Amino acid sequence: MIKIAIIGFGTVGQGVAELLVSKKKEIEKKVGEFKVVAIADLTGSISGEFSLEEVIEFRKRTGRLPNNRNAIEIAENEDYDVMIEVTTTRLDESGIAYMKTALNKGANVITSNKSIAVDFNGLMKLAEKKNAKLMYEATVGGVMPIIRLLNSYLALCDILGVRGILNGTCNYILTRMEEEKLPYNQILSEAQEMGIAEANPKADVEGIDAGIKLVILANTIGIPAKFEDIEITGINNITPQAFSVAMAKGYTIRLIAEASKRSLKVSPRLVPLNSPLAIKGTMNAAMIKTDTAGDIFVAGRGAGKFETATAILSDLYELFRTR
Repeated sequence: MIKIAIIGFGTVGQGVAELLVSKKKEIEKKVGEFKVVAIADLTGSISGEFSLEEVIEFRKRTGRLPNNRNAIEIAENEDYDVMIEVTTTRLDESGIAYMKTALNKGANVITSNKSIAVDFNGLMKLAEKKNAKLMYEATVGGVMPIIRLLNSYLALCDILGVRGILNGTCNYILTRMEEEKLPYNQILSEAQEMGIAEANPKADVEGIDAGIKLVILANTIGIPAKFEDIEITGINNITPQAFSVAMAKGYTIRLIAEASKRSLKVSPRLVPLNSPLAIKGTMNAAMIKTDTAGDIFVAGRGAGKFETATAILSDLYELFRTR
């Protein structure tokens, strides 16, 4: 029996729980029996014997979890085989505290939390020392399967570099500017009204979010990097006129994140209109350059409740599929 603790029960955490309920038979056929033994977030917690369906309904109805024990108590004291850590990203040590607690106990961790960028190599070394695994497919590109592609299928290739679109909000804004030639501020306001952009869009439009994801990708392909190593330029100074000039020459503009031994950079770039990286809307995409497999392109939805939860369940499968 696989014992699971879920830390973080907002949109993604609830999405994971809902898929664990709706896909229970399929999941158990692939990985064996499982049980959620604890759930915690900033509103409270629950542990022991409980109905996952009832907890999901209670959280939606009341906006909280039933009990008062905090998340760190759950992480420290409950018995679990794997922690699914889906709290909010904070680029400091507090963002990875739950993960370190679980790994120190020898428990596996599956996370969507980009704060692993703070100490990626330290977390990986801790996991190895404690004979545990840290799985993080959901941290980059949502349901776009790039981490497993790099770590498994391409594990024996020399990865020469990765270039990609790692922020769906920016890609949506740039797509609208390309197609409609409207001003940046107008499209950003409309994106906020639609819920595509945050009320405070700074992390997205200034390239910070893409930079954090690039740190994770760089470390995954063996380039030790921290956030301060990334050269970042956002999209807030792009004009409709820039698109007119670019498109007249057969190009569009996209926010491209690039990791190679020569470059760690996030910036608006000219992209040929016929390039796979001229992808539109909120999609994420990446081009992986290898020594023996050539260039490999991958794309997928970069965010969303069930998209991110699907990436998390893919890590659960990877952890326990040999059972």
